[in-house]
Amino acid sequence: MVRKYLLLAFTIAFTVQSCKKSRSDLGKTLFTETGNKVFKNVENEAFAEVFRQTLKAEQPGLSQPKLIAAFYEKNEYEPVIVLQHVKQKGLQQLLTYFDRAAEHGLNPELFKAKELKELTDKLYDKKGIQTTEDAYRDIARLEILAANSLLQYSIALQYGVVSPKRIYAAYFTDTQRPDSNSLNRIFAIRDLKVYLDSIQPANEQYLALQKALKEGKAAPGITAAETQKILKVNLERLRWKNKPQEDKYVIVNIADFRLDVMEKGKSVLNMKVCVGEGRNKDFTDNIQEYDENDLKKDRPFSRETPQLNSMIHSVQVNPVWNIPESIASKEIVKSAAEDRYYLANHNIDVFENGKVVEDPEEIDWTSGNPGKKYRFKQRPGEDNSLGKIKFLFNNQSAVYLHDTPAKAAFKQSMRAVSHGCVRLEKPLDFAHALFGDGAKYEQIKKQMEDTVAVATNISLPKKVPVYLTYFTAWDDSGTIQVRKDVYGLDIVLYTYLQKRGAI
Repeated sequence: MVRKYLLLAFTIAFTVQSCKKSRSDLGKTLFTETGNKVFKNVENEAFAEVFRQTLKAEQPGLSQPKLIAAFYEKNEYEPVIVLQHVKQKGLQQLLTYFDRAAEHGLNPELFKAKELKELTDKLYDKKGIQTTEDAYRDIARLEILAANSLLQYSIALQYGVVSPKRIYAAYFTDTQRPDSNSLNRIFAIRDLKVYLDSIQPANEQYLALQKALKEGKAAPGITAAETQKILKVNLERLRWKNKPQEDKYVIVNIADFRLDVMEKGKSVLNMKVCVGEGRNKDFTDNIQEYDENDLKKDRPFSRETPQLNSMIHSVQVNPVWNIPESIASKEIVKSAAEDRYYLANHNIDVFENGKVVEDPEEIDWTSGNPGKKYRFKQRPGEDNSLGKIKFLFNNQSAVYLHDTPAKAAFKQSMRAVSHGCVRLEKPLDFAHALFGDGAKYEQIKKQMEDTVAVATNISLPKKVPVYLTYFTAWDDSGTIQVRKDVYGLDIVLYTYLQKRGAI
């Protein structure tokens, strides 16, 4: 019986020991790869305690403090990156990529390139580390720094340095950011070069802007220094994971006042558009150096067209314009107060508690706040502000693409003139690009031409993605195009990149 219990105890002890994660031979590995005899005296348990204390002290300054701390606690404070990549001077590969960060418009010091080089050179120098205590401290610092910088670099190149949703108030585009699972996989990388090559942006637009950045040329009418700043913020935008993936989609570049219908990577229709009025429409504000006391806040003008993505699902031919309260209060009510026949002459109906007001001319538009008390709708017709057709897609800003009777604005170079919706230069052509040939398109064409305007909703057989975006620099057939920052969004983005030490 005693023998039986002894056997059972031995079995349990053996099982527990087997389940416990075995430690690496840290000292032997470092000595083999560097030739520094100091590493022969390194003991895993002693190193783990120094690492734990160092990590606790460094944690507030890390980019992903909770994730990094949790990983090393789970892995018994093993220097996994150093152990995995110390062989054949693999750690120096990191430095090569960090040193070339400027090619992405990024500051190498965002990734602590200089400090990493000093620690790495010290590691590979046979006499660089003199004592066991120095070995514990330097390897701990090198591991933490390498892990943090590798995570930062991976995020920056694959997702961007900053999240647009954190810096822009009128930003509603689905933009992917890294999760803990994807970041934790970085600790399991076997070949640094293969991994780092794989995350280099390969988009044609990105590569073209990179080339322009390296050449250091100035865009027409803009200094070389200012051009460099514009290229850097647009490279950051191109790193954001929010680009169209569909074969067919509609894209509006707010800064270029242009719409394109894209099919299989090519524009099959483009036109001028008018977008919402912006805070920087006179272009007096430019990108400038970061000032801690003058952080450029994102304070969008109320009429700016938001950045968003959605799906165009239907059109309304001869649309009714449900006039927003802001426009009613600031414009419609004032016009009605000045001209008692303004509403009738512009086919605008007034509603109170859901019912049409029969004699709006009798209302005193100068007293109280009639813009809030009443609702206004403009009937279909030649002078309807939405023109002959509007294109509908779900969004939280109540914006849409639409026709307009105010055609003269398309002749202007600065077309940030609307209340926030996007006015189309060629709405019928746009309808054809969406619907194609067939009965629905013919119905749209006929009803837009009818003298008697009747509001009609027509659904799109297949929804088409739409992206309202903002780029001030891009490549067009080998030539870099640059546009002025009508909404001041370059200024905001550049400021935050500077604050982060990214540029």
